[in-house]
Amino acid sequence: MSDPIFEELRFRNLSVKNRVFRSNVSGRFDNEDGSLTQTRLNWECKFAKGGVGAIISSYVPVLMEGRIIAGYATIHRDDFIPLWAKLGEAVHSFGAKYILQLSHSGRQMDLPGVHNQHRPTLSSTSRKEPLHGFLCQAMTKADIARTVAAFARGAWRAREAGLDGVELHAANGYLFTQFLSSGINDRTDEYGGSLANRARFLLEVVAAIRDAVGRDFHVQVKLSAIERNNVIPWEGKGNTLADSLQVARWCETAGVDALHVSTGSLFPHPLNPPGDLPIADLAVTYDTLISSGVYGLRNFLLFRYPLLRPIFRWIWFRMKKGRPFEAISIEEARAIKAAVSIPVISTGGYQTASVVREGIASGAFDAVAIARSLIANPDLVQQWQQGADRPAVPCTYCNKCLVNAPENPMGCYEQSRFSSRDAMIEQLMSIYLARPELRVPSSGEV
Repeated sequence: MSDPIFEELRFRNLSVKNRVFRSNVSGRFDNEDGSLTQTRLNWECKFAKGGVGAIISSYVPVLMEGRIIAGYATIHRDDFIPLWAKLGEAVHSFGAKYILQLSHSGRQMDLPGVHNQHRPTLSSTSRKEPLHGFLCQAMTKADIARTVAAFARGAWRAREAGLDGVELHAANGYLFTQFLSSGINDRTDEYGGSLANRARFLLEVVAAIRDAVGRDFHVQVKLSAIERNNVIPWEGKGNTLADSLQVARWCETAGVDALHVSTGSLFPHPLNPPGDLPIADLAVTYDTLISSGVYGLRNFLLFRYPLLRPIFRWIWFRMKKGRPFEAISIEEARAIKAAVSIPVISTGGYQTASVVREGIASGAFDAVAIARSLIANPDLVQQWQQGADRPAVPCTYCNKCLVNAPENPMGCYEQSRFSSRDAMIEQLMSIYLARPELRVPSSGEV
């Protein structure tokens, strides 16, 4: 019998060899000016070699002012097109497709670079972000028009680079979420108030992209199906599933080819990524965020001193109670899939083949997007193909990869998964192959 995980997935403009996407995740691999590096190629090819059908890039800003962290590649300049073309060539050489995630931080800027120091970032609102206290300024209509044009130009550059599609990051607290969310957007003009007004910015971007690249280029949107914006208890809950169902229908009508379903109105969120949040580890790296927001020092003290940690633990973990680590948003994906006729991709801690098969067979989703379980096991897809239901050394959902990201190389930091600390470090450093120019790595190098 055929395995649904390894059936081809056909979108309107794109075919993917199986139902597993590497979700958007990365580290600070690139240059300060936004140009990408050999390390980026090595990172992406590691997952392409491991058997995923497609890779959704990390967060890729369409403007320098929209970065979350310096050291992430951008798509804000035409002269970057050949660099992205080389990355596409590298991923394609392993039989995978490459989808560029077009993004803008809005107020959710973790570590400002030199372009963003000492000034508020643009958002739908002038209210500071409630968890870290990132400062922001409500966008004018001219700001909105310029940003719409930047997204359209970013999509055009992706197409010119020979990439396979783009994804708009309208989830997890970034700029699109800041417009969509009833818990964040406090505007009184045509971009605020009703759901139709709050969705206007996203739909204008979709329309501008279609004008720039036509109907024959793959465009998908990542949405937080339920925002659960009240991580800080007194904040509004934000959009409901019913709101997101309507936004999903509008996206389909506007010409979107697929929807990628997530959860949460900020990142990280108690439910995204699922699993633990190692507070002691976070105390070591969170110091980099102290200058980023007005609540940074407060948070650092909660992480740093054991007597204060129960306060943060209660705030953060109360939403997790009774929820699984794996397939945490499957029912939201099922509801959105029932509301639209375009394919739906679900993210949420997947690493068990039988869970993915059942989700496909039951109509909950058409594919899964995986990040941390693939960081732990880049060959996860190959292990499934060889008959394993779970990887031999599964991801522990510890999220040490997440809390190390502000200061350290991206990778798995759960030492119990390795034979020694040296073996863990070797894994972390494996992608740093210095080369004088961008080149396609061989299969033996990734």
